[in-house]
Amino acid sequence: MNECINMPLTELKGIGPKKSQLFGKLGIFDVEDALYSFPRNYEDRRNVKKIGSITDGEEAMVRGTVSAVKKGRYVRGRKRTTRLLIKDDTGAAEVLYFNAPYIERSVKIGDDYWFYGKANKAQGGITMIHPEFRRAEDGEEQDGILPVYPLTAGLSQKERRKLSARAIGYIDDSLEYLSDDTREINQLCGIEYALKNIHYPEDERKMRVAKYRLIFEELLVFSMGLALMKNRFVQNTSSYVMSSEPYEDELCERLPYRLTAGQKKAVDEICRDMESGKRMNRLIQGDVGSGKTAVSAAAIYKVIKNGYQAVLMAPTEILAEQHYNTFKEMFNGTGIEIRLLTSGAGAREKREIVEDCREGRADLVIGTHAVFGRNVEFKRLALAVTDEQHRFGVSQREALNAKGNSPHIMVMTATPIPRTLALILYGDMDVSVIRDKPAGRKEVITKAFDGKDRKRVYDFVLREIKKNRQAYIVTPLIEASESMDIRSTEEVFEEVSEIFRPFRTAMLHGRMKPEEKDKIMEEYKNGDIQVLVSTVIIEVGINVPNATVMVLENAERFGLAQMHQLRGRVGRGGSQSYCMLILDSATEVAQKRAGVMESTGDGFEVAEKDLMLRGTGEFFGTRQHGIPDMRIADVVRHSKILKKAMEETERLMTDDPLLEKEENLKIKERIFELYGELNPGL
Repeated sequence: MNECINMPLTELKGIGPKKSQLFGKLGIFDVEDALYSFPRNYEDRRNVKKIGSITDGEEAMVRGTVSAVKKGRYVRGRKRTTRLLIKDDTGAAEVLYFNAPYIERSVKIGDDYWFYGKANKAQGGITMIHPEFRRAEDGEEQDGILPVYPLTAGLSQKERRKLSARAIGYIDDSLEYLSDDTREINQLCGIEYALKNIHYPEDERKMRVAKYRLIFEELLVFSMGLALMKNRFVQNTSSYVMSSEPYEDELCERLPYRLTAGQKKAVDEICRDMESGKRMNRLIQGDVGSGKTAVSAAAIYKVIKNGYQAVLMAPTEILAEQHYNTFKEMFNGTGIEIRLLTSGAGAREKREIVEDCREGRADLVIGTHAVFGRNVEFKRLALAVTDEQHRFGVSQREALNAKGNSPHIMVMTATPIPRTLALILYGDMDVSVIRDKPAGRKEVITKAFDGKDRKRVYDFVLREIKKNRQAYIVTPLIEASESMDIRSTEEVFEEVSEIFRPFRTAMLHGRMKPEEKDKIMEEYKNGDIQVLVSTVIIEVGINVPNATVMVLENAERFGLAQMHQLRGRVGRGGSQSYCMLILDSATEVAQKRAGVMESTGDGFEVAEKDLMLRGTGEFFGTRQHGIPDMRIADVVRHSKILKKAMEETERLMTDDPLLEKEENLKIKERIFELYGELNPGL
């Protein structure tokens, strides 16, 4: 291994402690970081143009002297503009920026700047809209394709480029960890070629070849890391092998409804796993209202009937309590002992529950994060179920696993996940998807409204209440904010309490005491409260079949996935239900989200659109899963390359499942280096 590659930046000429700190803000601490921190764009200085020779629609590099700065004014409903007038010895042009007040502070009249972007030529004038710009520096390089990097205050492009140029000098064969066969089969260039041409490409073709190699390798390392995890997990035998006795059928016969085809298939897959002698590690993915709770009940029932314990963990006390009540009803008369363990329980009650877990008197424990407590032990825990898994990190999942001797693992999520993202979040798991919904469920009608039409929305809510229905009104904030023009829970509650008088309205938010929240939810479920004004605390798991209207205030503040989850709180009974989005600031993204919500009730389609609008980094906040950010690859945009990387993973690991052969040791080392945190036991 080339030891210089891990050399701190301070050992490079011209980089002292202060500059090193600035590079550190960009995540660059050593030579390798500099090599693998890629340009975000390029300036093609081979096409440097004089202003007078620019053609319409051309992307060009122009050097001009700023002769004037015109500051626009804020106009309601419109963007603020900043106009620069620039000139050279052949002519003049206008450079236009929107909502960019920093431009006014950054440019100085009389100085020269480089502008790179598309030029529009109309009525004899030339305009460049939002071009990249930087100060022209004496003696700087003028030719070729130059990298443009993300920067931080105090660093210039020139300094960042110099660092890359120096780092390239330390590249050698030791950095190559893809085998000759992998490169040949997938038509990949070598690592030296790739790193040189991603930073300083000689032409567009070489840049594309370099980029493809680096995207492929990143996706390959990721794919193989997940495969290693899965191979290691699957090879674990289970101490808890369930009998083939169809206890699950016994429970299903007790239910007041018949399982859908999707539910039956999921139950069969779970039972097959638990009877196989290997440890189950399965994700149950289904849209809101698809019946995942009944599936988990069948699995839990089978485990308990085999003489073992089970635990079900939920992210909130409200959801945990709802599960507790649901399972008490499902298991009524079976002799199964159920306990509810939450942080809201009293000290004496907690001690008794913990003792029941340890001694095996509790067959099923339903709880929140309190289940992770050090003093919580189980006598024979064979199944651990987590609901809404995206709310929990990998370390928490591992902690729950440690509560038993490698119990079977089942994860449920009501947030539909696009296939590509499911690979990232749950690549080490088998997946059961429940796509159908229980019979009799009607599609929720969704419609977006401008804030000026709020009265129409509340008039409609009033008509539904008069039909003995109930409604939710959800807001983004509890209290009013001076910095944001958003309607708060408290403000809306005060307003609608008058509008819907004499019907009863209540408020619910996360700052309330647990007993206060429980009392309100119980009264709402019983129909004693007609309108519940809440924060997103009711996003998951709340089941009130009589609620037919969901109103989202300031809907522009919610993401698509969250709006779909909230919409899932209605439409749970036999009556037609409605979701009404009130947009007070109809930005382009907000309008697109509202359009998706109006056009489909399919959570999987909503999830795909959400991923497209937000990108993989934001969709779930993947950092909470212990997954490092990808430097150059994107599983959505590069899905075709991902497919090829997965095919290569299968080829390599079919022959060498644990990557123990000599030709695979380098890539295995790279996997451990980058993705070992996904599973500390790798």
